[in-house]
Amino acid sequence: MEPMLCPNCKTNRTRFHLIEQQPKAVKLNPQTGEIEQEYTNDALEPFHLPYRGPSYRVQCGACGLIEDAEMFIQRAKSSQMR
Repeated sequence: MEPMLCPNCKTNRTRFHLIEQQPKAVKLNPQTGEIEQEYTNDALEPFHLPYRGPSYRVQCGACGLIEDAEMFIQRAKSSQMR
């Protein structure tokens, strides 16, 4: 973990929520929206791309902004350069 600073409120460096993302590959019924089939990353259909997003996101504990961790890390780095 690296130092973080909220890019929105620009004051919070200590209070965050780490939100773990656990993607679930599914096929939905287009009329009802019900799950018809669940997939594993090893057995996706040809036009179903595997999840490539971050494994977690960060929420600022002060203002509530939710972004990728890199946004908070880069803001902390840029504030240290000043």
